[in-house]
Amino acid sequence: MLIVMHHTATDEQIRTVTRAVEAMGLRAEPIPGSERTAIGVLGNQGYVDDTSIRDLPGIREVIHVSKPYKLVSRDFHPESSVVEAGGVRFGDGQPPVIIAGPCSIESEAQMLAAASLVKAAGAGMLRGGAFKPRTGPHSFQGLGIEGLRYLRQAGDSVDLPVITEVMRIEQLDTVCQYADVLQIGARNMQNFDLLKEAGKAGHPILLKRGMSATIEEFLSAAEYLLAEGNPRIILCERGIRTFERTTRNTLDLSVVPLIRELSHLPIVVDPSHATGRRTLVRPMAKAALVVGAHGIMVEVHPDPDQALCDGAQSLTGSDFACLMQDLQDLQKVIGCTV
Repeated sequence: MLIVMHHTATDEQIRTVTRAVEAMGLRAEPIPGSERTAIGVLGNQGYVDDTSIRDLPGIREVIHVSKPYKLVSRDFHPESSVVEAGGVRFGDGQPPVIIAGPCSIESEAQMLAAASLVKAAGAGMLRGGAFKPRTGPHSFQGLGIEGLRYLRQAGDSVDLPVITEVMRIEQLDTVCQYADVLQIGARNMQNFDLLKEAGKAGHPILLKRGMSATIEEFLSAAEYLLAEGNPRIILCERGIRTFERTTRNTLDLSVVPLIRELSHLPIVVDPSHATGRRTLVRPMAKAALVVGAHGIMVEVHPDPDQALCDGAQSLTGSDFACLMQDLQDLQKVIGCTV
């Protein structure tokens, strides 16, 4: 439920409504805005009888919100959020953020080389996986803490913030020490215990859509993070599993304008994991910007053919430089700045 106050409502009237909601055993979340003040009502498991509150002074209207996600929705937060992470800003009115780097951190030299390549081409953030969730147990699983050190060193060497995936609760504190942004991957999108603890950490989080997740499930996962008091959430579309096997996944670009309609959170697109094919990354990255993505995440490797993970979908340094030029040209048409 959402309680919309009159623009003339006093602080005391807002406090009175808040106390009335809490007396019902529910949580009241004041949501100040430039045009209205609203109070979100959380904690209900079904319809809320508003008889005791709807006629309180200062209330303009009471809206019953049926969505399972509330803090994430534009019903509760009509203004678009801008998320600051590592000195860059994701959201409406901001230049699209280009996140680039290798799927897996393989060595100190590889990370330093990748950092130099993506920085020279104009990326805004460096990515690299230290802990890798792989389908098969015998595949390369990442360098762990050693990889985190290489990632941080590489980011600092070229003055780029860094993002990496966290897979388990016990990794949270350590990863927060090294990374500017925590990534929660597709396989962990509904790891609710991890979501709760990550939300409490307060670190910026990039949440990837699960490979079989509906839009409602995706936004409900983000709700877990906001419910713990962390508003610094960036959503990421990375393709979903369908009947098609020619590409790694099916990139659902319709989710970008839809999410922007339903939620105030920024959203980026990962065409590397979505397509699994190097030749498709550039066109799909451009398409993502056209439909309104706030950023792009792509895999870049100094030598993709020798990569220990996902080389087939990784761009070379020259490929990435061409992509960045494509995006610069595209922004002249669509009006965003890369």
